[in-house]
Amino acid sequence: MLGFKGMTNLLTKLIFLNSMILLLVIIIAGSSVKDYACFLVNSEQIVGQELVETLNSFLWKVGILTFLFIGLFHYFTVKKMINPIKLLSHAAKNIQQGKAPEKVIASTSGELAELIGNFNSMSESLVVMQNQREEMLRDIAHELRTPLTNINGYLEALENGVIEGNTEIFTSLLEESKRITRIVELISELNSWHNGIFFQEKCLEKLDVKKLLTEAINPFQLKLQKRFTDLQINLEDTSVLVYKDGLMQAFTNILQNIIDYNTGEALKIEGTINQDCYLIYFIHKGQYIEPDKKDQIFERFYRMESSRTTKSHGAGLGLAITKSIILAHKGMVGIDTDGIHHTFWIRLPIQNKG
Repeated sequence: MLGFKGMTNLLTKLIFLNSMILLLVIIIAGSSVKDYACFLVNSEQIVGQELVETLNSFLWKVGILTFLFIGLFHYFTVKKMINPIKLLSHAAKNIQQGKAPEKVIASTSGELAELIGNFNSMSESLVVMQNQREEMLRDIAHELRTPLTNINGYLEALENGVIEGNTEIFTSLLEESKRITRIVELISELNSWHNGIFFQEKCLEKLDVKKLLTEAINPFQLKLQKRFTDLQINLEDTSVLVYKDGLMQAFTNILQNIIDYNTGEALKIEGTINQDCYLIYFIHKGQYIEPDKKDQIFERFYRMESSRTTKSHGAGLGLAITKSIILAHKGMVGIDTDGIHHTFWIRLPIQNKG
């Protein structure tokens, strides 16, 4: 109500100001016309009180009618001008009340059109963020429900004497507990990278990317040799300013994803210098990814199949963490695919000021 009332007052002030100006113009014009008419009458020796009174009466009637006509014209004109502002006010009020705002559509131009465009973009961003927040909460609940259900089931069975405690049961309970801890730590790590907290606490070093990538590949050598009959690794030497553990984590997450979802027998890893950037490619054949949805694999908790169970090495957060780490290094990460032939790529600036 306050926004609408403020808008009504603004409309009234604009109409009153314009109307007063118009009224003043009419009075001055009427007085001039009257004086001129009197001059003609006097010059032509046309005299008489009746003529003057008739002329005055006519001028007043014309002035009032003109004022009403111009006033109504300005009322509707000004109302149309500020109508987009009223729509913006109503949409902003909906946002304040926690409602999803509708797109503001108004026929206007200039700065007001730019304001409406920016407001619509902001509203869409808020809706997307809210949907992502709700989806993330659902995903977290889903990820934690399974291990918690398993733990509760075992504990209730132990309490009721249905089963007896032994090393195998306690080991299973410990694994489920570690799984919950791992999920929570991954979420915390993801938020830290996303907010740039790691770079506030860690020092950047100028390191050889080839050496870092080789160190990341070494722990996977046995798995890679077992999964791939054709393994090619070609890396050029160069140095970039990085946080070592973070970049190692990014490489590790991509390699683990490739191993988990690979369907082919060949893997090619390339590292090349391209002007002021270092490009890294991981090329392999894997499970189907819809080309139109390829960017979604870097979102939190995303899985290509909704029914897929959580793997032991991740909870749908690995690639999301990788994206946050690379972006924190002012680089870019993505995937090119035709559906089954995938190319993960990372672009890191060689001259990174941090």
